[in-house]
Amino acid sequence: MSGFISARGRRLTPKRMLAVLAICVLVFAIVCFIAPLFGVAYDRSGRHFELLGPSAFTTDGEAHTILWVRIPRVLAAMVVGGALAGAGCALQALLRNPLADPFTLGISSGSSLAAVVAIRLGIEGALGDNGVGIAALVGAMGTLLLVSRLAQIGKQLPPATLVLAGVTVSMWCSAASVLIQYTSDFSEVSHMLRWMMGSLDSIRLDPVRYISPWILAGLVVLCAYGRELNALAAGPEAAASVGVSVARTQLVVFGLASLLVGAAIALAGPIGFIGLIVPHTLRALLGPDHRVLLPASILGGAILLVVCDTIARTIVAPAQLPTGAVTAVLGGPLFVAILIRQKQRAAMWGR
Repeated sequence: MSGFISARGRRLTPKRMLAVLAICVLVFAIVCFIAPLFGVAYDRSGRHFELLGPSAFTTDGEAHTILWVRIPRVLAAMVVGGALAGAGCALQALLRNPLADPFTLGISSGSSLAAVVAIRLGIEGALGDNGVGIAALVGAMGTLLLVSRLAQIGKQLPPATLVLAGVTVSMWCSAASVLIQYTSDFSEVSHMLRWMMGSLDSIRLDPVRYISPWILAGLVVLCAYGRELNALAAGPEAAASVGVSVARTQLVVFGLASLLVGAAIALAGPIGFIGLIVPHTLRALLGPDHRVLLPASILGGAILLVVCDTIARTIVAPAQLPTGAVTAVLGGPLFVAILIRQKQRAAMWGR
């Protein structure tokens, strides 16, 4: 293939693909450089937004301290946003549904149930501050195995059974989480609800440093499957006809995407809409070729979550909003707009 047709009908040659990715990288670099410098300051004139000056890059001083408080959460937002958007892009191709979401397959609910159980049992007291995150990751892996086992027919994972199994497991895990919250005391319920909102306000550098290499490695492997995802998006028969090992590709992509979502949830809690909005929007702009769509989605997800987290920590400062609440407030109307656009497009084709 020398190029592909974008959703707007313009052929994107390899040179234009590289230009698109270069623009994404440039925007990513600018946003991630400015975000830790941006904040709220107070003086005699009142509350106002400001950027930290050159003193932030010295070895001491208040500005330098503030910068290093913000850097871990910006790094976490980059990693989590990239993981969710990359996983969402891959799952949309795997399920052949542009409105699919990483949370559709029950991974979020399974992680949340494990975290709720960990809080209820006081796991943090035994494993330290990262106990809930470890439990969430274990819950994601367990849900991955359960959903894949329920959905598998022969050696393949048909999209219809995969979605059905994911929705079933998700509903059961959500009900179990509610039951556990009902039997918990006020402090435990408060902790559970705060975690399930998804937030980066208490993130530290060590968890980001430990989990980021694994997420980045998973994203690199996922991007290597761009050609196979292009074929799978046309259906398993079409993919097999061009030499794609359908069963192996389905298992690898589903497993990688699910583990990426689980790792992101373990780090920041469940943060919605990133994995749905970013790939869907970029697909409309760039077209369906996953060789460029996947890396663009990863960068786009990182950019969007860094922006949302910056809004979360500044919009009502000195208080801080949960990052997941900001993505939900912004993502909800965007999702409705996407649905309306899909309905209008379907009505036009039906005439």
